[in-house]
Amino acid sequence: MTNLNPASLSFVMGTGIVSTALYVNGAGTASAVLLWVALAGFAVLVSAYAWRLLRRRGRFVADFVGPRAFAFLTIAVSANVLAARLVPDGHIAVAGAFLAFGAMGWLVLDYAVPLALITTLKRNPSLDQVNGTWFLWAVGSESVAVAAASLAHASPSHALTVLAVVCWAIGLFQYLLTAAIVLARLFARPIRPEGLMTSVWIFMGAAAIAVLAAVRLMALAPGQTLLSRPLLVGVAVVLWAFSSWLIPLLLALGVWRHVLRGIPLRYDLGWWNLVFPIGMYAVTTHELGRATATSWLTSAGRWEVWVAAGVWVVVFVAMVAAWVRPVPPDGQGAGTGRPQPARADASPARTGS
Repeated sequence: MTNLNPASLSFVMGTGIVSTALYVNGAGTASAVLLWVALAGFAVLVSAYAWRLLRRRGRFVADFVGPRAFAFLTIAVSANVLAARLVPDGHIAVAGAFLAFGAMGWLVLDYAVPLALITTLKRNPSLDQVNGTWFLWAVGSESVAVAAASLAHASPSHALTVLAVVCWAIGLFQYLLTAAIVLARLFARPIRPEGLMTSVWIFMGAAAIAVLAAVRLMALAPGQTLLSRPLLVGVAVVLWAFSSWLIPLLLALGVWRHVLRGIPLRYDLGWWNLVFPIGMYAVTTHELGRATATSWLTSAGRWEVWVAAGVWVVVFVAMVAAWVRPVPPDGQGAGTGRPQPARADASPARTGS
């Protein structure tokens, strides 16, 4: 727990959204199993975060003012993903508690992380520190919107509706700002193959979750959201098209890294940054098709759900295999997925792009 990765709750994010994907696809038993896995992971990892903050505060703060700082938003996102998943099961009170935790975590971290990065003098003032986890800034806002809109549909509340609309709008602007920064880093500075990590997939996942938030807002009663249905549909379709366009590009980058440049496929925590966007895209495609009565979108979403479930199984098996594999004598655990000590001066090539 001393070296707990700030992004550890990406496991809960990925598992929770795949559980949601299976639920909308009618696979209730498999969805329930993954929900319990996600809940157990959330309980264990949040406790570990608290222990690390209390007992290893120096290392915790070093991560908080470093390139991986936005990864702490996985705490809020994972809670909100679970809240949205619990709503259709009728667990409204429990979902509300998760949303309260997630919204509070989002409110604190959404300001604290940028402020820490702006004001600290201990970080490297280079564009090289920018990486894909910075999109979690937008994902955090959109996750609150999804959970709040889901709860507002099940238990009508003006406050929840306002929260959902405001967070959806904030998330859109944060996405555009982050995309500009990340693209500037990708285009302006060459990236070594070993420095290009799976966190770039959050670029697609951040757009997809904004679509899901819009779909959840569409489900609310007309006039409640201060936004017209045509506006919501238009923005959702544009973002869905853009997230779809990103997938071949991201796959091509993976081929460049692993096939052309020979970087071996070894499990690390970043693989869960791949599971979440794929699962979110599957849910988004299915739900957007259902909300707009577009049958081919709904059908495509059903197939994508099984792709997301297959990716989850592969990554979960790889994670288990990595944990049972003996640790190398040097103790580095390269490729095992075990958390490594975080250095405040860690380069982006080591923290993910």
